[in-house]
Amino acid sequence: MEAPRFSLIGTGRFEWPFRLRLPFRFGAVTVTEGRQAVLRARIRLADGSEHWGVAAETLAAKWFDKDPALTDAQNADQLRRAIELAEAATEGANTAFGHFADSQAALLAAAASEGLNPLVASFGRALLDRAMLDALLKAHRLSFWQGMRANIGGMAPHPAIGDLGGFDFGAMLADLAPLTRLHARHTVGLLDPITAADLATRCDDGLPETLEEVVAIRRHRYWKLKVSGDIQADLDRLCRIAAVLDRLHGYHVTLDGNEQFGGAERALALWRAIEAEPRLARLRASVLFIEQPVRRDRAQAESIAALAAARPVLMDESDGPLDAFVTARARGYTGVSSKACKGVWRSLVNLARCRAWNAGGERFFMSAEDLTTLPGICLQQDLALVALLGLPHVERNGHHFVDGFAGRPAAEAARFRAAHPDLYQATPHGPRLALREGLLEIGSLDTPGLGAGIEPDFGAMEPMPRSAWRHA
Repeated sequence: MEAPRFSLIGTGRFEWPFRLRLPFRFGAVTVTEGRQAVLRARIRLADGSEHWGVAAETLAAKWFDKDPALTDAQNADQLRRAIELAEAATEGANTAFGHFADSQAALLAAAASEGLNPLVASFGRALLDRAMLDALLKAHRLSFWQGMRANIGGMAPHPAIGDLGGFDFGAMLADLAPLTRLHARHTVGLLDPITAADLATRCDDGLPETLEEVVAIRRHRYWKLKVSGDIQADLDRLCRIAAVLDRLHGYHVTLDGNEQFGGAERALALWRAIEAEPRLARLRASVLFIEQPVRRDRAQAESIAALAAARPVLMDESDGPLDAFVTARARGYTGVSSKACKGVWRSLVNLARCRAWNAGGERFFMSAEDLTTLPGICLQQDLALVALLGLPHVERNGHHFVDGFAGRPAAEAARFRAAHPDLYQATPHGPRLALREGLLEIGSLDTPGLGAGIEPDFGAMEPMPRSAWRHA
């Protein structure tokens, strides 16, 4: 189809607080609460008709910018400011992809002038692009999968992605075969109890609390294990985890360093320690890849080839500039994460790179990672993207650390469950994510819009305040 052009004519910004049922530690940060940003976007098509769309994402502290001198409140204001900058950079009539690509240079420059790194800048762009795309799809009564396969966004070669000048995006999109079932890759955080002996108190909310309980109840086949950069502590914890996972008939693991290693040599030292530990023989054999072990200021500056020779290494937090995967490739990285908070278009650009590079006989890949996506719009948009990319498993942690639709009105939760009975199930505690043998059924996401045909209760949210971010 010919990609429709449209203008952004207005937005509505909201947010709401949530609490975690269990503390979640990744890297050097322990999270117990948070806020979700919800963005509405109103677009005007060439025929004069106007349409609303919506997107949602957690205002995550200490991930987009891990400067320890910044407070969580300052991190949230950085992300609010990123939304404001994205709106200011969206001018005139354009295609959905054109709004993204044409604004890249100016948006990154504006963000940099205010001390905001490219990963922060991508948050605002990603949220706005999803809300506008949702509106466009609803206007044409197309699901995300239908619209993207028809290239409703007008994805094409562009100077912002100069390395893909001759790539046929239309053919790639038409060739995609969205999945309707995904494996959930369960995250084991650094504070997560492994056995009952690790629990001082229980939540007693009907959900599993220890790794042993998750294994017994949810029966995942895919697992994501956080490591801290303290080699002995990591080794000891991995041995305890392996003692539980090894009871399974078969499993797959990814290791996430969350930038906790000062350099590639230190990350390699952990892998060598894993190789030397007999109790980790099965776990080691199950490792699919290692995610972002080296902090971002060094990850693009030194080779990861020695570690990559043992297991593929994936870039996540270093994926700031749009050409970051190109630079990482030269350093030995072969994988890159897809996260809806980094952008639908970024994920598709990196998928195109994987396809182009793999045509030469190499093996580059994408993986789907979570940033505490919560049930409703946020979760469903991320799952719709993962399914479109054809990635068979996705890290999921929001359903484990947050109890279902906690923090949202009961009527809203009931509406989402009624619209998506394959994805959510009724429980005595309200609708929760339905996990059966570690699998998520997502066929109901094939509905007009970006993964959801209904909207949340905006009246039960707070207006998003103007950003108070000021760069020192």
